[in-house]
Amino acid sequence: MITTVNTTDNRDILTLLLVGIPGLEHVYSWIFASFCFLYIISFVGNGILFFIIKTDASLQTPMYDLVAMLALTDLGLSLVTLPTVLGVFGLKSLKLPVPFCLLQMFIIHALSVMESSILLTMAYDRFVAICSSLRYSSLLTRPLICKLGLLSVIRGVAVILPIPLMLHASTLCKSNVLSHAFCLHPDIMRLLCTQLLANNIYSIFAVLSTMGLDALLITLSYVLILRAVCGLNSTSERYKAFHRCACHISVVLLFYIPMISLSMIHRFGNHKNNFIHVPLAYLHFLLPPAINPILYGVKTKRIYECLMHRLCFVQIHKVNKP
Repeated sequence: MITTVNTTDNRDILTLLLVGIPGLEHVYSWIFASFCFLYIISFVGNGILFFIIKTDASLQTPMYDLVAMLALTDLGLSLVTLPTVLGVFGLKSLKLPVPFCLLQMFIIHALSVMESSILLTMAYDRFVAICSSLRYSSLLTRPLICKLGLLSVIRGVAVILPIPLMLHASTLCKSNVLSHAFCLHPDIMRLLCTQLLANNIYSIFAVLSTMGLDALLITLSYVLILRAVCGLNSTSERYKAFHRCACHISVVLLFYIPMISLSMIHRFGNHKNNFIHVPLAYLHFLLPPAINPILYGVKTKRIYECLMHRLCFVQIHKVNKP
């Protein structure tokens, strides 16, 4: 179990203090309202997206199964960060027992690895659809997608689980104040009395072997896709191929750019300067779950048509109802 020692004010570190954005306390009410708006969009958008994909027969394909998995992952990420984020910006600070903080940290990072795995599978789906379109139905089947989805869950849990277990056996003594409104591994690592080499090495391995490797493979897949698209003779075919990838590329950039930047700042930057890494953390964990369903709902033609059909059906039913 995490060992607690007396700090300078003779209190044991049994709870961790979550804070928002120091210096902006006077606008916390506006930030609170903005985050509430993002959470509403996330829950409603991802819920509708998942419901439409799972109930419409025309969307029962591997590609849309992956979109549904992404929506579920985003829902989970929003659900696990909502209590502490709204608590911090509603109360200006929030105390969280160490075990609960470690649990939240585990779920956040595990879901991030799962989302990275899903984005990699989506990249493979786009690669097969464009580069081997005639073999698409044989290479990508719904049972295979289900297995890959289960594998992403197992991968996320297996890779991240050792991190809270190692922290649970460590000693916190430097401080009890975290930099964000949710618990992140690099943030908790700063509070250790001694930086454990094994913990540092494993955390680097976990990032590089999951999200780092996924980002590299996604980049490689799009290099191959770009080469195949540039080889097409028709301009309209090239535009159509690029359009099929545009939504996924947007989601990938929205996920990986803040994540890589945040990881680099936590690892090599000055952690005392909250001006950059704190907003990046909120950007990385709060914005994609709200933006992803909008991107797929508006930019994906079949999903948009199914959504409009449902809305029109509901409206007609209300009009005709006696």
